[in-house]
Amino acid sequence: MTESLSKHERNLSAIIHASTFSRYFIPFGNFILPLILWTANKKDYKFVDYNGKQALNFQISMLLYSIVLGAISIPFFIGFLPDLFDGGFLSWNDFHHDSFRLHFDTDHFPFIWPLGITGLVQAAITVINVVYTILATIRTNEGQTFKYPFTINFIK
Repeated sequence: MTESLSKHERNLSAIIHASTFSRYFIPFGNFILPLILWTANKKDYKFVDYNGKQALNFQISMLLYSIVLGAISIPFFIGFLPDLFDGGFLSWNDFHHDSFRLHFDTDHFPFIWPLGITGLVQAAITVINVVYTILATIRTNEGQTFKYPFTINFIK
């Protein structure tokens, strides 16, 4: 497939995938920049159209997974709040003494395990996002088609 693709098509497709890293500099840049590049060039190049859809679908899927994971952790966090200052590991009475101590006990942390697990899964989602975006950028620059795993096809 490399022979039928121009260097411009391959570079533009790779730039679309790499532009998703703009999320670290521009809020929602992982959607805005690829969307602009894709819509400007999707009618001219079939390869760019395919890769633009792939990049946007993957970013939307990763956002959806993060939102669902955050929604799952909210009940645990809300259940953890009442014990935070009222007789839990950090009591209001501790502020009135001269010696301020934090006492961490497993009895006061019944909700910390699910929060820790969701935090680890959130970190895994970030690593998956970075690794597969780099792979997609490299493969499309070589002229190969790349299909992201764990992707829901919102844009067809």
